[in-house]
Amino acid sequence: MTGGRIEVIAPDGIGEVAAGTDLVALLVDALPDLADGDVVVVTSKVVSKAEGRTTPGVREDLLAGETVRVVARRGPTTIVENHLGLVMAAAGIDNSNVEAGHVVLLPRDPDASARALRSGLLEATGRNVAVVVTDTAGRAWRQGQTDLAIGAAGFVVLDDHAGRVDSYGNPLAVTAPALADEVAGAADLAQGKLARRPVAVVRGLAAHVLGADDHGPGARYLHPGRGHRRTDPRI
Repeated sequence: MTGGRIEVIAPDGIGEVAAGTDLVALLVDALPDLADGDVVVVTSKVVSKAEGRTTPGVREDLLAGETVRVVARRGPTTIVENHLGLVMAAAGIDNSNVEAGHVVLLPRDPDASARALRSGLLEATGRNVAVVVTDTAGRAWRQGQTDLAIGAAGFVVLDDHAGRVDSYGNPLAVTAPALADEVAGAADLAQGKLARRPVAVVRGLAAHVLGADDHGPGARYLHPGRGHRRTDPRI
């Protein structure tokens, strides 16, 4: 049978992650059969915990320090642009799946976190994989949330179709699938929100995994914020 196919595997058995946890060792243990071209997906929650980004307090008291500008307010919800250029409710500060009275801030540099994990996995396994760091966010004018990429390494995050033609010969100008976000959403279907499966591997996308010496532009390319120019010549 021909056609397109991807596979998503989110293993059980991931223990609690604390400051200083060796995430590379955790991933190697959780995903023992990594292959070249796999995409390893890790939630920002465990990256933040490992990097010591858990702190006592409540979101409202910490919001100002994580905010670049307020985008909108509706009832108790404040939508802001944070220091990463992401536009999110409460700047992405999270008080779920954490000890009561504490919150988890987003990683300081999710792309750097993804690069470190990718390099560590290459050294530990010899496999050339991509890494995507994810977080949950809402969408403008649409109910519910989905996961999206806030960090990436070794992956074509945006597949710009400009200059291509469709099967009818029509030129494409604005079609540009956000591949890293689509990977994040697919992984979340297997991970779930309450199942304690913060890591996953997505297979079938090797064509979008970059060479081992090329980390790519990162997920920052997808959320440029103010004053940031997209300059990666491959995208």
